[in-house]
Amino acid sequence: MAKFISYNVNGIRAALKKDWMDWMSSVDPDVVCLQETKASPEQLDLSLFEEAGYNSYWFSAEKKGYSSVAILSKTKPDHIEYGCGIEKYDQEGRIIRADYGDFSVLSCYFPSGTTGEERQAFKMDYLADFQDYINELKKTRPNLLISGDINICHEAIDIHNPVSNKNSSGFKPEERQWITDFLSSGFVDSFRYLNKEAHNYTWWTYRMGARKKNLGWRIDYHFISESLLPKLNRSIILSDAVHSDHCPILIDLSVKL
Repeated sequence: MAKFISYNVNGIRAALKKDWMDWMSSVDPDVVCLQETKASPEQLDLSLFEEAGYNSYWFSAEKKGYSSVAILSKTKPDHIEYGCGIEKYDQEGRIIRADYGDFSVLSCYFPSGTTGEERQAFKMDYLADFQDYINELKKTRPNLLISGDINICHEAIDIHNPVSNKNSSGFKPEERQWITDFLSSGFVDSFRYLNKEAHNYTWWTYRMGARKKNLGWRIDYHFISESLLPKLNRSIILSDAVHSDHCPILIDLSVKL
């Protein structure tokens, strides 16, 4: 069995200053998918990860201190794929993939549309293109774990204030429909498959004491191919970890790395 963590750290250098490596040691995941690292490898002391037993792979945005994703893995993958082959997304460092045998894990950081109409349009383009990318990828890599910050709440149960946010980026009807359609294309929302309870969130604004009041959004996911459903053992939210405005999510799968 392998343990996977996905975590939007909102700056890996900031997280490291909050004893992030000690937290990692206590959880002891086999693979860690990071989003919004806001750093390139040369800005980091990579020996920290090596000493903890991880091979580290970083895909950074061209713009310094922006976006960027990474995968940390105890087992050396057979192959690492940097990006999805679409320049306007790859220059923002949004997707990295690790292959192990016939299984692959992707760390993904989907765009936010909160800064205005232009970025919302960019986000909608990304969603359509991501579906096409995954449809093609499935032909050669059918067993996928897609982990990361999707920047969308799927259902009303996934957001603390669905009525007032019904037209907000991250909860727009067309974004929610995209997740519905994506799942229909052969994927499972692993957390919601195992947990039907409300008030489970992965992101909280820093304003108004939202986290303390648990006024959050569930925008981080472990999507798995339907073929992996028999291998799903656990999918939980680790809301006690406070290195970021997001918290990590964890999934256990009976896969060999």
